[in-house]
Amino acid sequence: MATVEVTKENFEETTIGEGITIVDAWAEWCGPCKRFAPVFDKASEEHEDITFAKLDTENNQELAGALQIQAIPTLMVFRDGIQVFNQAGALPPAAFEDLIKQVRDLDMDAVREQVEQQKNQG
Repeated sequence: MATVEVTKENFEETTIGEGITIVDAWAEWCGPCKRFAPVFDKASEEHEDITFAKLDTENNQELAGALQIQAIPTLMVFRDGIQVFNQAGALPPAAFEDLIKQVRDLDMDAVREQVEQQKNQG
């Protein structure tokens, strides 16, 4: 599956649906971003059931700020509309595959319960 470009106009629509969405926040001038891009692209071809999205932080500074992205590359993973991972730094291929497996293996009922508990505490 080809990657989707996300902007402030389509970010929420891209990440709130059912299933897994992985967002790569990057910039053209970022060396680690360029080195991670082939890893991200290869994974997008191997996992056609997952939405892979690219967020160009330079062209979408308002959205990057709203998402509190402070370093790039930053990976954000959403499952069933819930953010389950957010970390700066490029991952090597094996670690990225492991992350995808961990997200697939999540017990989403337990995750939803945790989210609900956090809402009730705050």
